[in-house]
Amino acid sequence: MLGKDYAGQNCSIAGTLELVGERWTLLILRDAFLGIRRFDEFQRNLGVARNVLQSRLERLVDEGILRRARYQERPERFEYRLTRKGVDLWPILVALMKWGDKYAAPHGPPVVLHHAGCGGELDDHRICTVCGKPVEANESEPGLGPGALPGQDRPGAPVAA
Repeated sequence: MLGKDYAGQNCSIAGTLELVGERWTLLILRDAFLGIRRFDEFQRNLGVARNVLQSRLERLVDEGILRRARYQERPERFEYRLTRKGVDLWPILVALMKWGDKYAAPHGPPVVLHHAGCGGELDDHRICTVCGKPVEANESEPGLGPGALPGQDRPGAPVAA
């Protein structure tokens, strides 16, 4: 049986998996990049059990990938925001998305990333295909791609049943 960690592995990939390799964690990060901030929004979008979501969010906060920001005092409620450390995961998520577009999306990409500056699509290296500029996370906008399903109203959204 596989252990719960990668003790004894002197490997940066193993170290990264320790932080973001649990089931649901990368989808939580995907949603954070898509602008989801609040617990109930994550839960509604992902359909994950509340206790699992709470555990993953706490771990991401503890590791400095997300931070909690209070948005309501009574009752006290918090949003989850990406930190610099979290934003630095954007190239990894884009690479996973592009790989999935190529090998796991038979009807085409469900989400397409655009350069907010000029509207051009981003290539596999996060370069705008129109202006040639390298694009950072805060300069990109997700849109529905040709592989989006009927009933999907925004990138990353569940499809209405």
